Amino acid sequence: MTIGPVQTQFLQIPTPFHLESGEVLNDVTIAYETYGILNADASNAILVFHALTGSHHAAGINTAVSGVEPLWTKECIQGWWDDFIGPGKAIDTDQHFVICANYLGSCYGSTGPRSINPKTGKAYGSSFPQISAFDVIRSQKHLLRHFKIDCLRAVVGGSLGGMMAMMMAIRCPEMVKTVIPLATGVETTALQRILNFEQIVAIRNDPNFLNGDYYEHEPPREGLALARMIAHKTFVSLKVMEGRARQEIITDERIGQFYSLSHPIESYMLYQGCKFAERFDANSYLRIMALWQHYSLGQIGPDLFRACKDQKYLIFSIDSDVCFYPEEQRSIVQALEASKIDVKYITVHSDKGHDSFLLEPELYAPYIHFVLNSEN
Repeated sequence: MTIGPVQTQFLQIPTPFHLESGEVLNDVTIAYETYGILNADASNAILVFHALTGSHHAAGINTAVSGVEPLWTKECIQGWWDDFIGPGKAIDTDQHFVICANYLGSCYGSTGPRSINPKTGKAYGSSFPQISAFDVIRSQKHLLRHFKIDCLRAVVGGSLGGMMAMMMAIRCPEMVKTVIPLATGVETTALQRILNFEQIVAIRNDPNFLNGDYYEHEPPREGLALARMIAHKTFVSLKVMEGRARQEIITDERIGQFYSLSHPIESYMLYQGCKFAERFDANSYLRIMALWQHYSLGQIGPDLFRACKDQKYLIFSIDSDVCFYPEEQRSIVQALEASKIDVKYITVHSDKGHDSFLLEPELYAPYIHFVLNSEN
């Protein structure tokens, strides 16, 4: 069964909201969706963190989000984890109340660079402050207070969302019973840092970027498309990419006169980049990319999980993942085991690479269902 039509909800959180950078936001809205029913003692709540360019729309059908046009393209309409969340699915909404919120600084309804600065009456643009991972978590804690949720049944997330779930579990251990990170890590690796920096430079070098103050002009779509192409090769395995490329358009005038596309995979990558540039905001991309670059939980080891002794962990690796290599998850498991914390470790065998956690629910659902429905 599917959830069906859903609508975005908005929460104004108390301000001033002090950021870890020392800056302050005086008007903060968080966009979110919920699925299922919160029980009487608020003990069945699950918080889902989305990936880098995801949104609060994790399940069901949402045709429009107020204030997000024109970024809410047709590929945003179906929830990004619709195969995982719903009645009888991995995260069973017959039993659990699920919350997913758009990150502070993103562009799908939560306050971000596209939002109107109340001091100027114009979009924040370059004046929007840097956001940390813990700023995002702190903003979402207000959402939990809104629902009178003191402790979550679980926090769940894949990729960057898994990093957020791990941070909440470690920084706010009293609020989390079960932690389910998929294809993630607890530090920014050297390779990720390089790839992220390449994307940052690609956007900033677009002539239309205008130092972030482009909202009254053409947006920096070419830079954003290039950033997506840089990242996309780490999300999808080469085998799957080659299979998809055979069905893509072979020529595209956007490449210009200096080079003729010589292979369908080039067309595929260009298509993916340009499609993404229509649905995301470059400033938000830079803010979330900076969040990832500065993400820090401290040195991995038993001391990192000292406060997490009462939690349970279910950690997933994908054997073909080249965005968050399986070695990253194994190091987390080893640290948890050294701390004598209850941890289950599953390696998913898939040819789909990092995106497996979005595309193949059957490989994850039995384990998620078991852990969420066992006594904690």
